[in-house]
Amino acid sequence: MMDKLPANMESLNVERKRVSPRTISLMICLFLFAIFFSFWMNSSLESIKRLYVEETKTTKPQPQPQPPRFAYLISGSSGDLDQLWRVLQAVYHPWNYYVVHLEKESSMEERLELASRVEKDAIFSKVKNVVMITKANMVTYGGPTMLSNTLHACALLLKRFKDWDWFINLSATDYPLVTQDDLLHAFSGLKRDLNFIEHTSELGWKEAARAMPLIIDPGLHKNTKSHIFGVSPKRDLPTAFKLFTGSAYAILSREFAEYVIYGWDNLPRTLLMYYSNIDCADEWYFQTTICNSPEFVQTVVNQNMHYITWDTPPKMHPEFLHINDTANMTASYLPFARKFKHNDIVLNKIDSELLGRRNGSFTPGGWCAGKPCCSKVGNPTKIKRGEPGAERLTRLLARIVYSAEFRDRQCK
Repeated sequence: MMDKLPANMESLNVERKRVSPRTISLMICLFLFAIFFSFWMNSSLESIKRLYVEETKTTKPQPQPQPPRFAYLISGSSGDLDQLWRVLQAVYHPWNYYVVHLEKESSMEERLELASRVEKDAIFSKVKNVVMITKANMVTYGGPTMLSNTLHACALLLKRFKDWDWFINLSATDYPLVTQDDLLHAFSGLKRDLNFIEHTSELGWKEAARAMPLIIDPGLHKNTKSHIFGVSPKRDLPTAFKLFTGSAYAILSREFAEYVIYGWDNLPRTLLMYYSNIDCADEWYFQTTICNSPEFVQTVVNQNMHYITWDTPPKMHPEFLHINDTANMTASYLPFARKFKHNDIVLNKIDSELLGRRNGSFTPGGWCAGKPCCSKVGNPTKIKRGEPGAERLTRLLARIVYSAEFRDRQCK
């Protein structure tokens, strides 16, 4: 008989019997699972980290968009120097751009004085956002030279300044009813392709009195000023496009101004030639151009943003505004009014009650710094918000632009 195995050898034999192939497979699976689980955990942690970082980025407060920029034309005639300068100071803001023009009828002394004031003003010299048209244009009341002067300013502003949003044309007999901070704040919430152009295709008395007669503007070809005059024969109404008329004062988007000046479509040039022989071309041109241009029809707002009182029908001339018109001007919520006599006391009332303007200085705004106030430029994008003028204008714009009738009033 064989001797009995030692106890330790017998134990080893038993252990070998116990480690079966199934056990080995299980151990390998557990090992591979451990490796996979470790890799998955690391990947998950990285994913969670990335998600957290992305969420942090997206929830980080976004910077406020910059306020819009306005580009102004302020024009005047003989004797308008001081009133034009007052309007410029009242609507000045370092964030905007300005072209000033005294027409050729004004004296050389007036034009040189305006150039000197622009050059010597400390704020204008620092910011460099005020430009004077030194080669004065001849402008005939009622003639197409009024329109060509406006287009000249548009072209100059497009060339000199690349980042404005709206063009506003004013005369020396206009005046603001809100501060520039109010205007910038109210327009910040609007789409910047909107065009505020009063218009209608119902020509009424204008059809026979202005649309059909032909006129000549001597300002187009003479150095001395004289009135427009009519010539024969009259012409029929056009069939290639539909006529629209309205106010000569408007707020034009930069995109529409580029369309008119650069004319990638031929319509703006065609209409410019057509209106070179019509009375008050500046009351027809922008209206007819935008309402016959499908790409811009949806951008037109039927409002010129001016408070105006007219003479008795046929409403050919605006009446002068006086101090007893102040309540109605304020209640209109409109940002501008016309027309005013030079240094009328109503302007002082507007300065003190609506603009906060003192001692012939600039209209105060968030940009103002230094002592006295507004003697230095602070942050030009700092806008004073919550002012009564801004609230009134914002409500007016909401009523006009977001009303159910907005589309129904476009180019009808």
